[in-house]
Amino acid sequence: MPASARDAEASPAALTERHPHVPAERLVAELVPPPRFDAVRFGTYLPDPDQPSQAEAVEVLRGFAASLGGASASGSGRRRWFRRSRPAGPSGPRGVYLDGGYGVGKTHLLASLWHATEAPAERKAFGTFVELTNLVGALGFQQTVRTLSDHSLLCIDEFELDDPGDTVLVSTLLSRLVEQGVALAATSNTLPGKLGEGRFAAADFLREIQGLSSHFRPLRIDGEDYRHRGLPQAPAPFGDDEVTRAAYRTPGASLDAFPALLAHLATVHPSRYGALCDGVRAVCLTGLTPVPDQATALRLVVLADRLYDREVPVVASGCPFDELFGEDMLKGGYRKKYFRAISRLTALARDGKALAGTTES
Repeated sequence: MPASARDAEASPAALTERHPHVPAERLVAELVPPPRFDAVRFGTYLPDPDQPSQAEAVEVLRGFAASLGGASASGSGRRRWFRRSRPAGPSGPRGVYLDGGYGVGKTHLLASLWHATEAPAERKAFGTFVELTNLVGALGFQQTVRTLSDHSLLCIDEFELDDPGDTVLVSTLLSRLVEQGVALAATSNTLPGKLGEGRFAAADFLREIQGLSSHFRPLRIDGEDYRHRGLPQAPAPFGDDEVTRAAYRTPGASLDAFPALLAHLATVHPSRYGALCDGVRAVCLTGLTPVPDQATALRLVVLADRLYDREVPVVASGCPFDELFGEDMLKGGYRKKYFRAISRLTALARDGKALAGTTES
């Protein structure tokens, strides 16, 4: 873009120039469904008629939400609901686990459960597994227990099964919260190549949380990734000039070179990546290349989650998003994270095509 044309428009921001500070109070206050899921409800979830498990999950979760409502949310109401659903010991299961692949609507259903539960927002918490571990890091374990112990419901999206240390930490936290009468709901992902192989993710989940397994009723949700239904895979990348033009003509856009952004992410704690995106209406990146190492890749996954939560479109040049993570990463222990990031970045790239002056064909 010529300099004169750029001068006529507002210069885009640069994520690499942001160094956000996030107080612990904000981490607690932000334990609500992200903006993308503000308006979702059970009624807006459209079950695939070819996948009866989807409609079944909606009905089970409606019943769960009803059992948690109002002043009767503690103790006996939950136990009665779960006892009807599945015989258990004296206390009965206190949570549901949504088991399914990418893009089948698990987060939609989890957020709908949060919205449908009749309790004040400050007595319901919704966050990703990473956000929960960040909260423990910011508040300390005991303070986190005290902060969440008076809640009716804790929803954990994207429960991670690939970090034994964090899994044990969160499992211990959840055990303490269950003792205080907090109901639980969680999601995780089945690998695309494992779909149709029974309860692959559910078995992993229940094994990893060991003593907590009796507190969860697994709900299988089958289906294909709704973000990709009838659409091509990752959109073709744009040229550097196209990305730059899109950044300058889009109010609130950011513009960064991808290698510089990756380097900057190493200087910002992942708990602050949401704040890093505050006020950003579109992310424009030049020079995408395969991510060089696993530590960098994991930071990018967190950024992708925060952008997806906020529905921030992405316009990029360089390699396609489905080539960001090498074959060794996609076969390694963190592969679930990488497949999720590819799926989400691909969806955001489709949203960004309009900013670059193109539309889906």
